[in-house]
Amino acid sequence: MAMNRSASDPARLKEAWDAEAERWIEWARTPGHDSYWRFHRDQFLRLVPPPGRQTVDIGSGEGRLARHLKQLGHRMIAIDSSGSLVAAARESDPSMDVRVADAAALPLEDASADLAIAFMSLQDIDDMPAAISEAARVLQPGGRLCLAIVHPLNSAGRFEQATPDAPFVIGGRYLGDFRYADTLERAGLTMTFHSRHRPVEAYFLALEQAGFLVEALREPGVPDHAIVSESWRRWQRLPLFLHLRAVRR
Repeated sequence: MAMNRSASDPARLKEAWDAEAERWIEWARTPGHDSYWRFHRDQFLRLVPPPGRQTVDIGSGEGRLARHLKQLGHRMIAIDSSGSLVAAARESDPSMDVRVADAAALPLEDASADLAIAFMSLQDIDDMPAAISEAARVLQPGGRLCLAIVHPLNSAGRFEQATPDAPFVIGGRYLGDFRYADTLERAGLTMTFHSRHRPVEAYFLALEQAGFLVEALREPGVPDHAIVSESWRRWQRLPLFLHLRAVRR
């Protein structure tokens, strides 16, 4: 696997992801191709409550997690700002309620759901605090938000080499807010991920201001069964992702 990190272009994250939609669909739907299939989905689901009244997937992309949650018994509404990704999700499951909308302006009534999911989407949304505020609005009191993001430590720095004991270096600032882009090449597929680095505090402030109380936090490492080469063992020293579950007060 090859990765190149660069400063992202000045366009909004939505437009940047629209431009990557076709590549993302191919990347996401190639079984076993990325961490979602190998370990990440299953690690995340350990925090997700059982099916209830209504589950909303915010930033659902082409819908792979929403489809899996539906198989597990969740009554789903999947929402993404990309028309191309929503069309792909509808094509894969025409029976699922999939809507084009901004995460900061959800097309849902107040207190209409008991579970909101934001799986690997909030770092790709320009107005993250507004998205969390909207999640709070559509959740009933006692409802839960489960989210996964690129761990802010990961987005602030990088390993100097692809070796198990490589030093991890933050060359700039962890305590900052900036755009970046990661271009990955793997097994003949290329994908550029456009995201925004924010420190952990920024997410917790947004949750606090929206009336959420954090009840679980995880920094999962890469499990042994997902190690495809010795170089991947560096990700057993530092977390790739951060998982969190919060309750709406």
